[in-house]
Amino acid sequence: MDNRADARHFGRRAVLGGASAALLASAASGTATAEDGQSPTGPLSEIPIVLPRTELVYEAVFDLEPMMMLGQGPLGERRIVPISGGVFAGPRLKGKVVPGGADRQLMRKDGAHMLNALYELQTDDGAVITVNNRVLIDKRLDGTPYAFSNIDITAPEGPHDWLNHLVFVGTLHSMAPQPKVLIRVYSLT
Repeated sequence: MDNRADARHFGRRAVLGGASAALLASAASGTATAEDGQSPTGPLSEIPIVLPRTELVYEAVFDLEPMMMLGQGPLGERRIVPISGGVFAGPRLKGKVVPGGADRQLMRKDGAHMLNALYELQTDDGAVITVNNRVLIDKRLDGTPYAFSNIDITAPEGPHDWLNHLVFVGTLHSMAPQPKVLIRVYSLT
């Protein structure tokens, strides 16, 4: 095992051990629980709440082909939008969107749209990165749009390996009437 693998393995053990110790300590201290009729009035632990921060990884403009309707399914209307190309750029990488990906869409019966785009990006140094971008598009209670995603990125070993060790979220923006979308991808830090 390399040092990074040892650190990840040790880190998981430390977190699990710490969580187990905290659970045992709270049980032993007689902390009020729903079982004894009292409800908690604040955080469930003494661990401070630290909100995640984000850092821009890249933004990409995707060129899209015409939508293909796939028919009604038990969860709603199904369709697919082929990806024909595009470009991306960020602080640590840039390149082009490889043609051949696609955005599979489900128009749910409750009005929400679920998108699952699987595509590849090729960096200027030739590395090919695979992206699976799952988006939920809906409207908030006040009617404003909601379009956020969780993203899996797989990069080859080498200069872009850092992408394999982060959690990613994103935003989606239509560029209509052009057949394009803008995706912004952020890492959680």
